[in-house]
Amino acid sequence: MSKIKSARDIELLAVSGRILKSVLDEVVKATKPGVKLPFLDQLAADLIASHGAKPSFLGYRPEGAKKAYPASITTSLDSVVVHGIPNNQILKEGSVLKIDIGVNYKGYFTDAARTVVIGNKKTQAIKKLIKATEEALYAGIAEVWPGKRLGDIGFAVSAIAQKYSVSVIAGLAGHGVGFAPHEDPLVLNIGRRGTGALIEEGMVLALEPMFSLGSSTVFELPDGSFKTIDGAITAHFEHTVAALSSGPKILTT
Repeated sequence: MSKIKSARDIELLAVSGRILKSVLDEVVKATKPGVKLPFLDQLAADLIASHGAKPSFLGYRPEGAKKAYPASITTSLDSVVVHGIPNNQILKEGSVLKIDIGVNYKGYFTDAARTVVIGNKKTQAIKKLIKATEEALYAGIAEVWPGKRLGDIGFAVSAIAQKYSVSVIAGLAGHGVGFAPHEDPLVLNIGRRGTGALIEEGMVLALEPMFSLGSSTVFELPDGSFKTIDGAITAHFEHTVAALSSGPKILTT
């Protein structure tokens, strides 16, 4: 069951989200050819701590995971979609990096992700993929109204994928968030209008479209990250959003 948040909860989640947004902005600015992934992880950890918050991914072990996550952020390169560990890889010109950050501010958890291309080398196909994925995020957010259903979000997201002729990653989804890094419900990136669980006022959801230039099928690597089966480049965008009577409220902006 989804955990409904009060108006006060949402105010504090908005503080958490503003911290996350400022950290994500700085980490994105630091991405350039020659930078090692652990530098980005440490930068994020230091910035989160400077705001009196904690990285919610560090030490987190979701149900089914073999071990706790060892870093403060996830950094997923090229065909890796999500959960990439910041190892000693060096960023290269043209690489596609997905940065996902979670913040715990006084027990209030927010989650957001962004995709960036390292350097100035961007192919038309990658530009299309990134544009489609980000556009799909906002199309999904527009459906986060009390009285709508989760299938409306999935339908909106997948419609954008069809528009740009890219693939929706199968088996990975968004989720509830707020009092923990992951809560019910799952928020799928495919769906049919008018189906699925009811969106209620006070629900807080992490919407996260994940698209591929090739196959929609992924497999899990030994480190717990997920990679496309055909090596296709992927993109990922995410915001934490509250469903209010006045409409969707993005908390990580």
